[in-house]
Amino acid sequence: MIFVEDKEIVIPGDILADEEYNSGRGTFKENNKICSSLVGLVAIRDKKISVIPLQSKYIPKRGDVVIGEVTDIRFSMWNLEINSPYSGFLPASDVFGKEKRELNRTFDVGDVLFLRVVDVDEVKKVKLGLKGRGLGKFRGGILINITPTKVPRLIGKKGSMINMIKDETKCEVIVGQNGVVWVKGDPTMERVAEKVINMIEEQAHTSGLTDRVRDMLATLLGREPGSDDSEESENSEIEESEPEEETKEDEGINPNEG
Repeated sequence: MIFVEDKEIVIPGDILADEEYNSGRGTFKENNKICSSLVGLVAIRDKKISVIPLQSKYIPKRGDVVIGEVTDIRFSMWNLEINSPYSGFLPASDVFGKEKRELNRTFDVGDVLFLRVVDVDEVKKVKLGLKGRGLGKFRGGILINITPTKVPRLIGKKGSMINMIKDETKCEVIVGQNGVVWVKGDPTMERVAEKVINMIEEQAHTSGLTDRVRDMLATLLGREPGSDDSEESENSEIEESEPEEETKEDEGINPNEG
């Protein structure tokens, strides 16, 4: 017997199912019952029950900009993976209007798109759209996944952190609010940006991050770390002492601008 529904939010200790089911990630067995070991969303696949931690997956909100990969093409829509427990879809009518066209000639499975969340319905189906500045299909580049809650830290105040990465690597960088980052430039510089972005995610909770990012970029680019003047370093520490605030239109979310 199962005591919860797929995609239901649970907390540690909640009983999910009895011994008829298999225990997956984020669960434990106690007294022939499967229980949740964390705060997250239930995922039921056949006879296996798991809990996906909320902090590691993106919960869509209307107006967010996200990066998604086409996973399936149906008669009237594209399905996309958006780093979320919930499925995203892009209606063909939003792209073609009333025209009838072959969907895979426009976007095929594996294509990566920059989209906006248009709506999230009561069963958490996520409607996506391409209307807006800079939205559309990416060509080339690499994708980097970070925890969505770390996105404001990667962006920095007024886009300071992400702009530093862009300026130093000469790469295009676009950050989706779902924690997916697209980077395009010289392949060597793409890898430099990837290392720095991963370091920011790992150390997002620490102070003095701006200086460490600056030093890491200098080292990876063959310069002597810590060569910037002390006044600039001091100012960066003062900025970092204030908490980051995440807004619907977070500054730097679309760092194509500037």
